[in-house]
Amino acid sequence: MGQLVSDVQSVLDYKKNKQEAKSQRQKILADMASDEQTKVNLVKKALATQRAKYGASGMSNRGMTEGAVLRRLTSETEQPYDEKRRNALEKLRKIKTTKPNLLKTLLARFDDLVG
Repeated sequence: MGQLVSDVQSVLDYKKNKQEAKSQRQKILADMASDEQTKVNLVKKALATQRAKYGASGMSNRGMTEGAVLRRLTSETEQPYDEKRRNALEKLRKIKTTKPNLLKTLLARFDDLVG
């Protein structure tokens, strides 16, 4: 009877662990999406600030390529978020749940059950 209770408990623990892992993954993915949106907003803000500064000083954008300016601003803004993204991806890789294998459990205790 104790073995049955142990097996049922392991299945229930697996379901609980699986749900916890799923919620952790969802939280990490939501944080990553939020960071990405924050990064995009920072780039837009920096670009708008730079345009306003150049416009106020009387410069036109004929000599500059917006692509080059945008790439530079993006690379400057991305640096802190790249590290956060790497850390989040590492956390996602570490979240695992192992499904209990009742057959292996029974086979491991087969001699005790029969004998």
